[in-house]
Amino acid sequence: MKAMILAAGKGERMRPLTLHTPKPLLPVGGMPLIEHHIRALAAAGFNELVINHAWLGQQIEDYLGDGARFGVRIAYSAEGEPLETGGGIQRALPLLGDEPFLLVNGDIWTDYPFAELRRAPQGLAHLVLVDNPVHHPEGDFRLQDGRVCARAGQVGLTYSGIAVLDPALFVDCQPGAFKLAPLLLDAMARDQVSGEHFRGRWVDVGTRERLAEVERLLAERA
Repeated sequence: MKAMILAAGKGERMRPLTLHTPKPLLPVGGMPLIEHHIRALAAAGFNELVINHAWLGQQIEDYLGDGARFGVRIAYSAEGEPLETGGGIQRALPLLGDEPFLLVNGDIWTDYPFAELRRAPQGLAHLVLVDNPVHHPEGDFRLQDGRVCARAGQVGLTYSGIAVLDPALFVDCQPGAFKLAPLLLDAMARDQVSGEHFRGRWVDVGTRERLAEVERLLAERA
């Protein structure tokens, strides 16, 4: 199974750190954030990776290269302008192929065991959900008996940014910028999305304060 890391965000809430450095290359625990993902994916047996990028993306390619020093092969999907989550994935599908693939947001940190996701989803998608962080108290979706559905006004769980997706999820999509969430909600309405509740360590690294939180967690683990 291939894996895709989403790395095209501009990281505006992380300024001034991201004015000259793309967010995935911000150092945490002695290495760039994206390198934590790559090393974890390689350890879990994912050796073919696709990374999309836009803002200062050449720096990402220059740092990671072809992935050989991490024991993986990296292909890049360069976006002239950000295509949002759904559009970025859709653009990268020729690199990902016809089989389900693992998706990881580049701006999270987690100790999730990626090896557990090396299987096709039961439907069009399998989502990893986490407890709601302070900055997102209502959550995104509900989890019922292993199936994910719309929150429908209730408090749910938060989408972690980790999923397994079937390329068929994008079959009717046209090239351009669009979000992933509407596709998932449509698939949920057809009972095509499974899920799980991960209770391990996870941080949405969207601010400098949360970057510092990851530093603290890594120091505790050392």
